[in-house]
Formats: sequence, structure tokens, C-alpha cells
Amino acid sequence: MVKIILIVLTSLFMMTHGMAQSASSSKDTIRYQNPVIAGDFADPSVIRVGDTYYAAGTSSEWGPAYPMYTSKDLVNWAYIGPVFKKLPAWTMGSYWAPELFYRKGMYYVYYTARRKSDKHSFIGVATTQDLRKGFTDHGLLLEWTTEAIDPFIVDEGGKLVITWKAYGLDKGKTIEILGAELSPDGLKVTGKSFSLLKADRDNWEAGGTEGQAIFRRGRYYYMTYSGNACCGANCNYQVGLARAEKLQGPWEKFAGNPVLVSNDAWKCPGHGTVVTTPDNRYFYLHHAYSGTDFTFTGRQGVLSELVWNEKTQWPTFRYGTATPVRAESPAGSSQKKEDNVVVDFNKAKQTIPWVWDVSQPEPVFTVQNGQLQFANTASTPTGSFLGLVIKNGTYTLSTDVSPKANLLQSICLYGDANNALGLGVQKGSLELWEVKDGTRTVLKTQPLAENASVVKLQLRSRLGRLYEFGWQTNEGAYQPLTETPLDGSFLPRWDRAPRVGIAVSGQKDATSLIRSISMKYN
Repeated sequence: MVKIILIVLTSLFMMTHGMAQSASSSKDTIRYQNPVIAGDFADPSVIRVGDTYYAAGTSSEWGPAYPMYTSKDLVNWAYIGPVFKKLPAWTMGSYWAPELFYRKGMYYVYYTARRKSDKHSFIGVATTQDLRKGFTDHGLLLEWTTEAIDPFIVDEGGKLVITWKAYGLDKGKTIEILGAELSPDGLKVTGKSFSLLKADRDNWEAGGTEGQAIFRRGRYYYMTYSGNACCGANCNYQVGLARAEKLQGPWEKFAGNPVLVSNDAWKCPGHGTVVTTPDNRYFYLHHAYSGTDFTFTGRQGVLSELVWNEKTQWPTFRYGTATPVRAESPAGSSQKKEDNVVVDFNKAKQTIPWVWDVSQPEPVFTVQNGQLQFANTASTPTGSFLGLVIKNGTYTLSTDVSPKANLLQSICLYGDANNALGLGVQKGSLELWEVKDGTRTVLKTQPLAENASVVKLQLRSRLGRLYEFGWQTNEGAYQPLTETPLDGSFLPRWDRAPRVGIAVSGQKDATSLIRSISMKYN
């Protein structure tokens, strides 16, 4: 009897000890929090070269085209610059879905852009041996009916194959994922097209099929793809899986599709790339809208892990059918958040990741005499704009400005050239203004002492939608200029979030005198 009691007590101790170890192990697990690349970073493409990851994403109508990031652990990403410092000569906008590819010391990017001559979106290609120096464009690669978008490259046993979304704008035709062989240098299409996948009009893919990413494991090629409406407040994007023993098919769609869908935390997930870690784990870097800030911060870069069912040879997402809020860090790395931008132009030169509207003249600016001097070269109601990507919808933007006559220097929320909201200063006055559908309205004015040498303009944003503006001089206290928050729900465009920054309007070619800028997230 005593022996039995001892055995039971020993078993209970071991179970309790094991549970404590498990709890401790779980507690000590290092986790990351989505997004891993904050702000508007749609359609991300990711590759791993050695122990380093590189990612590029859609910039849409913002220049410079296609932002790029690098990481050692998939959760801490550093901006390294754009794919193109100068826009490709054949393009005019819609800079979508760049796909990175690496082969034999050469980096390639296959990208979608709108052609100047007919405003149709087609696929171009560019190369570099050093991502930080940007890419050399080789021009238009693939033209297909009225639209060819979403390129993805597959190395099929040493033979390069390009795949793309076709027939998205062709009435009466079913949207398809097509493929064709490329030349050995990857710069020309040489093969005949073949079909990989067609959208099913009777299920969740009814809105189309796109954003394919293909990878090999064992006997199968696997494809992640997205369906339905990608963008805007009414989006219903979702992710599916398919597989085939040969790239040319036949492709089998997973019976459990869709495998990644919206929830309250992350909406409309999709269009990403699968990458493997050095320890052979599979991660899907894709985009989704934050359930909190939604379209006001855009489609952000999020990370979801795939795990394998060895019996069925199908992957599933480790944390279910929703984008995880928090998850186990791939390399056991702690995640660091460094989103604030604080620059005093009177101090050492700092690199600011400025963006601008590609439909307008490229901005002309320099830092001289401790001030950002930004020229008004646009002829729109908003004027010239220089902005920052919004990483989180709740923030405070402030800037110190030296007022000038005949030039309105503003802090500004910018949707596009015809939709913006700002607070500006010029000699003798402040002006709260709005541009909506191309019509400019002055919402409020405030007299200002003519001898005010420096004025601090401030914008406080809540959830990316509600905005309060205020100001102060060196001699005075902060004064709000808005009695109630302004609603900026008109600012997000269909496929992109607003940017926040500086606008100058009034006298043509006059330049701003901006002493500092601070973007702090709450």
C-alpha cells in the first residue's frame, strides 16, 4: 500500500513538475507582434539570401517606387531604400506587386506598372548586384491583352518561368494565373503561355484570383493565392492553397479553402510570399488591414507561419485561419519598434524616408542653414507635398516653421492631389484648410503676430481618422485650432492609405523654411 502511495505521489510530482516546465517554457517563448513591417506595405515579396531576408512592396501612386526592407529574423526590418530612385521611363504609376528573385549573384525585380502610352498595367524587369544601390531597369517584359499584373518567378530545375494574373479587365473572360518560360538571363519571355489556375466564379474566388506565390516541397509545387476584393473599406480578400506535381499542372485546389480570412484584429489578408528559414520553417509574409486603423494605415506587412500535415502533404496556418496578433518569433529574436521620426535640421544630416505623389512634379528640396527648404512646384489646390508613411493611426506630428509672405507652409494629410487636409502658416496668419474632390475650402483662419519668427504646427491623430490641429509660438502656450476633431474619412484612396507630412502652396517656386519635424506614435 505504501509502495502504491509513493508511486502515485511520484507520478503526481512528475506531472506537476512537467506542467510547470511547460508553463515556464511557454512563458519564456519570445513572441513577435504583427505587423512586422508597419504602415502601407501591400503585396510583399520576400526572399532569403544566406542568412539575410529582403522584402519589397507595392508603393501604388507614391514615389520613389517600391520600398525595400532587410531583416535577419523576419520580425525586425530596416528600410534600405526604394527599388527605383528614378521612375522607369515607360511607366506613369500603379507601382504594384514587385517580386524579388535572386540567382547567381544577381537580384531581379519583376514589377507591375502602368504604361504611359495607354495607361494599361503590364510587367517590367530590373536587375542589380547591390540592393542598396537600387535597380537598373530593363523595361517592359510582358504585355498581355489589357492587363498583366502580379508576376512571380519559379526556377523549374534551372529553367526560369514567369507566372502572372491575366484577364482581370477583360469582360467575359475568367481570371487566370498564366505562366511562360523566360530566357536564361531572365530578361525576355521566350515560351508559349500555359494556364496554372482559373478563378472559380461560384465560391470565395468569385472576385478573382491573384497574388500567387509558388514553392516546392517534396513531390509537389505548392501555391498560395488570393481571391476577391483586395482593397478599400469593402474588401473581402482571402487566401487559398493549391498544389501540382508539375508546374504546368494539373493543379489541385485545397478542399479546405480559404485557409486565411478576416477577423476583428486583421482584415482582408492576402497577396504574399512564402519563405523558408535556415531551420526549414515556412513563413508567409503577406498584407492585411489593421482592425483598428483599417484603411487609414493601409495594408500592412504581417507574418503567418505554415506547418505541415505529413499525412495529407498539405500545409495549414499554425494559428488557425486568422492572421496572428502575436506569435512565436522565428529566430527567437525580440522585436524592436522604432517607428518615431524626430529630426532637427540644424543638427547632423539625417536620412528621412520621404515619399511623394508620382502624378505631380518630383519634389525639389534641400537642407541648408539648418532648415528644410522645399520648393512649391505643383499647380494643384494642395500644392507640393513631401510625406511619411503612417505606421500607426494614433500619433502626433509637429514641425517648427519660419513664416514667409506669400507661401503657405502646412502640416498636411494627403490622400491624393485632390483630397487633403492641413494647417498652414504664412506671415500674419494661420489657415486650416481642406481639399475635397478638388475643391479647396478654408475651414478657419487665425491672426498671427507679424514678427513671429518660429511657429510650431501640430497635428494629433486618433485611429488615423480623427484629427486635431493646433499651434504655438516660442513665447506662447499651445493653442488648439479645432474645437472638435475633424473627420478624415474622405482621405484614403481605394488601394492606398494617406501620407502625412509637409505641403507648400502659394508663390510658385518659393521654398519652405522648416526647422524640425517630429512624428511620434502614442
